[in-house]
Amino acid sequence: MASPQSLTEHDRRLVAAWAADCADHVLPLFEAAAPDDDRPRDAIARARAYARGELDSAGEIRRRFVAGRAATTASDAAAIAAARSAAQAAGVAHMGAHALGAAGYAAAAAELAQPGALRDEVARQIERMPPDVRSALALLPRVGEHPSGPLAAGGLLARGAVGTAIRSLQAAIGSTDPEA
Repeated sequence: MASPQSLTEHDRRLVAAWAADCADHVLPLFEAAAPDDDRPRDAIARARAYARGELDSAGEIRRRFVAGRAATTASDAAAIAAARSAAQAAGVAHMGAHALGAAGYAAAAAELAQPGALRDEVARQIERMPPDVRSALALLPRVGEHPSGPLAAGGLLARGAVGTAIRSLQAAIGSTDPEA
């Protein structure tokens, strides 16, 4: 049985482009700290190519950890979060919940770079969320509602600033009519 955090391939392709945009917004934080490391930029490009149907899920599932390794090359916390945002965007081919991870890590990166920026970053992400992406993300379980996976109560995406950002996104998604 597939995890409710997976989404269909069609929906994963929809949310991958939005996730890539979230990660791209904070990419300069990583590139300032590690200008010679192009793994996060490549992950964002691959997420966009996946969204366009140019890459298959199986190939991207095998490559999804590459950008995450870039986080180990940076010592600045905002740069690390930005690299993780790119890695989450690349991970959407594997599981749709990673789109929320890309957004959550992007918001955390913004907050780490400029305290108080998390709320503005989440608002920016919501503003740029197309209705079809909103509908697809609304299918995901709320943080803490599923017993396993990245959105589980103790999961990778449920803690700290990342979890706070995702909870804010999910509250906005749940309170807005996707048909509007």
